[in-house]
Amino acid sequence: MEFVFDQRVATWLQLHRRAFEHFGGVPQRVVIDNLGAGIRQAAWDDPQVQATYRECAEHYGFLIAPCRPRTPEHKGKVEQGGVHYVKRNFLGGRLPTTLTQANAEVLVWCREVAGQRRHGTTQAQPLWRFETVEQARLHPLPPTPYDLALWKEVRVHRDCYVVFEQSFYSVPFRLIGQQVRVRGGSREVRIYSRDYEVVATHPRAQQRGERHTHPDHLPPEKLPGMALNRTVCQQRAETIGRATAAVVGDWLADPVVDRLPTVGRLLRLGERYGEERLEE
Repeated sequence: MEFVFDQRVATWLQLHRRAFEHFGGVPQRVVIDNLGAGIRQAAWDDPQVQATYRECAEHYGFLIAPCRPRTPEHKGKVEQGGVHYVKRNFLGGRLPTTLTQANAEVLVWCREVAGQRRHGTTQAQPLWRFETVEQARLHPLPPTPYDLALWKEVRVHRDCYVVFEQSFYSVPFRLIGQQVRVRGGSREVRIYSRDYEVVATHPRAQQRGERHTHPDHLPPEKLPGMALNRTVCQQRAETIGRATAAVVGDWLADPVVDRLPTVGRLLRLGERYGEERLEE
């Protein structure tokens, strides 16, 4: 048992991870209410599972079994026999405390009080029943815990980038203007087409405003500008000749105006008209 302040997707999945690790295994089915962090659209025949929660279920290997909409009796005894019992027994008469302290104390209460009582339905101690019957039926934990990922649908901008969590990631320029799906894990960002085809993979940005670019994502006419920097331009000018190198050196030394774009245009004249003519 654990107390939290919200029902966000990240909180919901972290609770699953800690619960499975606490019990030492994964149940075959997880019966849930139709909260937004788990179910996008409730339906008896075809519930729409939230994308991140579906991925978590696939990682751990459990089936999601949502309750029927507007049918509270499908929650079994969780509401009446579980939540009310906690409110009356553990929380009843306690003074307000911190969340950390409450979660530490409720674990002790689960082992020493709730787990030792005689359950009204099974007529057995819950802790004894778990250790002798239920624990052996859990599936083993996967080798690694689920890497919490956030999904978001975004549009590809004219510069071939998408914005995710206030950072920028390139995608192939053929997708400009289209909607794509972004999966942001703790270490990696994957970008999918509408058909869930992986179109780009980047390391996760560590700071807001970071820009991650694959050169082959950009149109061919944009590639020269990607390689444009002061060192490259000066070296290129020196291979053309002394006069070109002198002009480029003077422009790059300007203490007020950024002449780098102008230098790039100058050097491209050598590609168009020949380096000898440019040097003259």
